Amino acid sequence: WVVILVVALALGGGLWRALASKRQAAAQLAQTAEAHIDVREADVWRAREVALLQTLPITGTIKAVNFAAIKAKVAGEIKEILVREGDAVAMGQPLVRVDPVEFESRWQQAREQAESAKSQLEIAQRQFDTNQALVAQGFIAKVALENSLATLRGAQASYQAAQAGAAVARKALDDSLLRAPFAGVVASRLAQAGERVALDAKILELVDPGKLEVEVALSAADSVDVRVGQQATLRVEGRAQAIQARVKRVSPSAQAATRSVLAFLELPAQEGLRHGLFVEGSLELRRLQTLAVPLTAVRTDRPQPYVQWV
Repeated sequence: WVVILVVALALGGGLWRALASKRQAAAQLAQTAEAHIDVREADVWRAREVALLQTLPITGTIKAVNFAAIKAKVAGEIKEILVREGDAVAMGQPLVRVDPVEFESRWQQAREQAESAKSQLEIAQRQFDTNQALVAQGFIAKVALENSLATLRGAQASYQAAQAGAAVARKALDDSLLRAPFAGVVASRLAQAGERVALDAKILELVDPGKLEVEVALSAADSVDVRVGQQATLRVEGRAQAIQARVKRVSPSAQAATRSVLAFLELPAQEGLRHGLFVEGSLELRRLQTLAVPLTAVRTDRPQPYVQWV
């Protein structure tokens, strides 16, 4: 038994020394490998202080600041449309004529009624003046004067009502001729001569191409960082050249349907920009001075991105 015990102890000690030697060799090998990493010059980047620009991608539509839908102010048959798409018009220029015959007759009728009311007023005034003189001389009773005064006041009210009716009829006659509310270009023509249109029916669309802006819909989160005066770089569909714009207005409320916030960017006057074109680009939010490395230095083989440093 003593011999067996001695042999077992000798074998155990030898096994332990072998394992310890193996672990030590592995540690030395790992230390040596860590101390002698071979890195190419092309794989090394130096972190530097750089100016970074934080931008927000945006899309929107070019719209004219001055845009109007020319609608019929009176119902009737269109007698004449004096312009077509693409025609430039001046402020106050006649655009559409609605048949004025009916409105001229109404105005003539209202004017005659006003003249009749004026004659009745003059008769009532003379009667009142005569009765006033007779009452002062004692020829008639005072109640006759009071009756003539009531008649005079009624005639005055009738005359004023007739004048108001004549003014309304004259306004309807004037509204049969539609004029340009501002100088611009006819964008579309939605009716033709000979058609009968209802009140507020759209006939023409007028835009001012000299004053354009971009309407951009922002999400609630993105709108927090948008401020008046920020610069944007935009590209218009069909144009290779980028254009610069500036945030001019930001809506104080969100749209009820989409919960988006509208921002309006002012555009410089340029040839080829038109109402309704689609644009996309980026809005400059802020500039940062920070330590940075190239994106190619960032490793993504772990749950969180990281960089290796020497």
